[in-house]
Amino acid sequence: MATFFGEVLSVYSRAVEEDEEDFEENEEDEEIRRELEEKREVHLHWSPEVSESLRSGNKMRCSDLILAVGHNAARFLSVYVLTSANWDAVGHASVWNERSRAMTGQSIEESACVFHRQKENPSVLICQVTCHVAEDQLFQWTEKVFECLQHRELNVTILSDSSVADYKTADYLCCSSAPFLRSLHTGAYSGEPVCQMLEQPNIFTGLPAAVLNHCEVHRIPAVVYQCYSDVIGPDSVTMETYKPALTKLGKSVQLDPSPSTDVLRKFVRTTNIQSNLYI
Repeated sequence: MATFFGEVLSVYSRAVEEDEEDFEENEEDEEIRRELEEKREVHLHWSPEVSESLRSGNKMRCSDLILAVGHNAARFLSVYVLTSANWDAVGHASVWNERSRAMTGQSIEESACVFHRQKENPSVLICQVTCHVAEDQLFQWTEKVFECLQHRELNVTILSDSSVADYKTADYLCCSSAPFLRSLHTGAYSGEPVCQMLEQPNIFTGLPAAVLNHCEVHRIPAVVYQCYSDVIGPDSVTMETYKPALTKLGKSVQLDPSPSTDVLRKFVRTTNIQSNLYI
């Protein structure tokens, strides 16, 4: 074969060599994919007592599961509920992804997804989630958690954070009243939500949506209360907005009506501006 510069080059076929290279690359890709899937697997770590019960085939009896997703929702429970000595940390979940790089060796104190159980009434379970759960992990997180719980007489309450910028409405003056709650519930939920239903075309996304969808499929009574706030980061006013959401639980969960300043200071941190045009 002659090139534009007049050289004569020998011609040979690379079909076999290319097939071998493609096969090797495919094997490497498969291995990388398997390793990534293993790394992104959601792991649940329970206390010895709960682990022993689950190994014996006994699921956790749970009348109320309270799931708090987001910093304000989770810290609301820390300030107004978990400050009493009536709760034990009984487990945590470890999740690894691009935004939440929690590793499986974490302790309960280090985890961003912790389960607490009430001492006097062990059927009441609280889960605080402040880490990001990626789209490909939502289904397995939900399946693994609910596999550990008895579905009979189970009621689920979900508290969730959202930015008011994500709220769609024709009357944008209503956003000036932020923070405010909106709710959605499953068909099996027979109670009366404490706030207005979420208007179309707004939707719930992420873990709250995954859990609500799971409960709808399995006919579990569940309600989501999403707080739309105009403040970035933990905020005491936003936290208080969740108070009515737990009134339906009656005596199952006792709220601290006036948490101490020290407790609030511990969980509410002022967001500092890291840089601006003058630094």
